[in-house]
Amino acid sequence: MTYNGVPATTLRGVRWHKSQRSNSQGNCVELAELPDGGIALRNSRDPEGPALVYTRPEIEALILGAKDGDFDNLLGVPG
Repeated sequence: MTYNGVPATTLRGVRWHKSQRSNSQGNCVELAELPDGGIALRNSRDPEGPALVYTRPEIEALILGAKDGDFDNLLGVPG
């Protein structure tokens, strides 16, 4: 069973994807599709650390919200 906080190294056979916007200091998150259709997220600076696990609809809401500018205020962008 996959749960939030599972060590990312225990997620065998998944392919981690990093944003093209990642920088040379490794300041990025990586996502991987899980066999059950869920999506795992890990900190690229700590690839052996914990992974957060979300459903596909949760990740879809996050990505679409980011595209719509819902979180711009977190980056100091006026809304």
